[in-house]
Order: sequence, then structure tokens, then C-alpha cells
Amino acid sequence: MRKAIVNIIFALVGIAVGVTILPTLWRNTGLADVRLVNNGYVDGLTGGLIFYFFSFPFVEPINNLNTRIERNLSSRSPGWIFYGSLFLIGGLVLANIVSVPFYMMSSLTFNTIIPLILMIIFGFIGFRVGTTRRNDWKSFASSKHGKNNEKLDADGEIIERSYDKDFYPYKILDTSVIIDGRIHQLAQTGFLEGKLMIPDFVVHELQLISDSSDNQKRERGRRGLDILNELKMDKTIKYETTTRDYDNIPEVDNKLLKLAKEIGGAVLTNDYNLNKVSEFQNVKVLNINELAKVLKPMVLPGETMTVKVIKEGTEREQGVAYLEDGTMVVVEEGMYFINKSLEVIVTSALQTDAGKMIFAKPKHSLNGIQGKGPKKSSDNKPSNTRNKRGERKSGKQGK
Repeated sequence: MRKAIVNIIFALVGIAVGVTILPTLWRNTGLADVRLVNNGYVDGLTGGLIFYFFSFPFVEPINNLNTRIERNLSSRSPGWIFYGSLFLIGGLVLANIVSVPFYMMSSLTFNTIIPLILMIIFGFIGFRVGTTRRNDWKSFASSKHGKNNEKLDADGEIIERSYDKDFYPYKILDTSVIIDGRIHQLAQTGFLEGKLMIPDFVVHELQLISDSSDNQKRERGRRGLDILNELKMDKTIKYETTTRDYDNIPEVDNKLLKLAKEIGGAVLTNDYNLNKVSEFQNVKVLNINELAKVLKPMVLPGETMTVKVIKEGTEREQGVAYLEDGTMVVVEEGMYFINKSLEVIVTSALQTDAGKMIFAKPKHSLNGIQGKGPKKSSDNKPSNTRNKRGERKSGKQGK
């Protein structure tokens, strides 16, 4: 299809060139009076056929160039395209205004070639001014409305965005929040306004994790891909994907922050470090763990719960269990009950932005029963052993 379009464009250009140039050729060759040759239909058909057959060697290079241009434009922000196009049109208009005196001249050099050169020069300058300083123009437009919510560096790149607006149209998902899985249920509740955005570079990172040689990482990566498919199949959830990427930025977290600045979105994450970096760069961030911390009922000392100890803790005789929501429970003397369900009593709880940690001890420890089980004792058992003389000892001594 693209090859045919290139051929047609060449043919149309050939028709225009034939109608314009061939009459001059006929006059110079003495064929101007031959109506069969010197007429608009023959000129257009001749030029169209010549350019059509001439286009075949250029089809593949033009298609490759078109593919590179599409890939480049897809990675650009809407602001880059808008201001580049706007100033390109402005440059072309200015070039035509400057070329008005040249249009009045009879020479082909002055009325055609010079205006064409001016349009190329002015159009290129306008495009460069629009794209390289686009953030300055956005800041200028915002200041005219009393809103200047961006700080720029010397190159015009956004280094800080103050989120004085109450609405963020896009919630950009990072890898951790996708693997966590709660984003699907959270989106179904309708509390998240706008659309979920899933960048391709995040999907690529999930693919790399799912192909890892480490079993745990591989399972986490596959879980993340399953969550993405669930989001895609759920018609009640609005989401978009973007192919925009930043080849000069290797870290996925930094790409997320860059994308959020460009589109005015909020980063949705469970990563504590990304949370802090986002706040430092003044990028709006939503942490699901913070939301869970607010909504989760408080666990008070003295409450009882049943947990299953799955592994040993870092300290002596500790065991580690997890609640259904992923909360870690550290059980005193829990190492003796691995892979067993145990009723415990909460002694304390620690809550941070990275999650909650509960400290507990077995409930039966309050009754004086040790976690490792009762110790064997022979103090009260009668002895039936013999002494060195061969006399039998008795548990009871006679008087």
C-alpha cells in the first residue's frame, strides 16, 4: 500500500512538471505548432509516466525514511508536535510574504526558485524555534493566564512541575504496582479519575522479569503480565498504552518521571524509593501502600490472629508469617512452628510507607508453655537403676 502511494505521488508530481515544463521544451525543439504533441493532456500524461517509472528505485528508501519519521514522531510529546507544526506554518507564511516582490518578476529564477529556497529556510527555522523552545512558549502562554507552573532548565527541559491543578488526566503505572495486583481492584472501584497509562518500556521490563532465570522473579513478572491482560479485558477500566520512549534515559523510573512531566500525569507506584524521588522532583505520585495504610484497620496490641509460619526470621527463634494482604508478621519462637498454623497475640505494629510489620508471640506462651515444647524431666520419676554394689535403688527411700 505504501509503495503504491509513493508511485502515485511521483506520478502526480510528474503530471504537474509535464504541464509546466514540456511546453517550453516543445518551443525549443520546434514542435510548438504540433497540436498532437503540444497540448496539456499529452504533457501531463508524458510527465506522469516518466515520473511513475522513475519512482521505483526510490520506493524502498522513501518507505524506510517514512518509518523512521513515524517512529520519531510517536516518541515525541504532543507539545513538541504542536509547537513544531505551528511555527513551521508560521515560517512558510512569512516566507510567502517576503517572496511577494519575487513573484512579480518574469524570471524563473526569481519567481520560483528563490521563493522555494526562502520557504525551506523560513520553514526550517520556524520548526526549530517551535520544538527547541516549546517549553518556553508553554510557560509564556501559562503566564498570560496567570498560571506558570513549570520550572525549566537552560535547554528548555522541564525540571519541576508544581501540581497546583486538582486533576491529573493520566495515572502512569510502574512495574511494582502492576506486579502487586491490587491496581485492578482499585481501578474497578472508580476512585481513580482519568485513564490508566501503561508505557511500553514498563511492559518491556515486565517481559525481562518474566524471562528471568530466578524462579521468584519469573513468577512476579508473569503475574504482572497477567494483571495487564486483566486490565485490557475489563471494559469498565479506561486505559491507554504509549510507545513513547527515551533512549537517552536508561532507568525505567527516570523514564516514568520524564513522561509524567511531559503529559502532566501522576505516577502510580508501590516503590518507596520512586515515591521519594517523585516528591523531590515535584511529580505527583500516588502510593497504594499509603492508601492501604489509611484504609486498613489498626492492629492493636493484645489482638489475636491466626497465621501460618512459613520461614525463620532474622533474629534468634523468630518465625515469619504473612497475612492475606502481604503484611509481614514476625512471631517470637515461631521457628518451631514452620509450615504450621498458629494463634498469636499482637505485641506491637510498625507502619511505614513501604508497608506494615506486625510483631506477635504465640498465644499459648501466656500459659507458660514454651514454644519448643515441654522439657523432659526425670526428677519425679522413680529410679530402678542399680548402684555400684549391685543394690537396687528405689524411688522411695526407706527409713
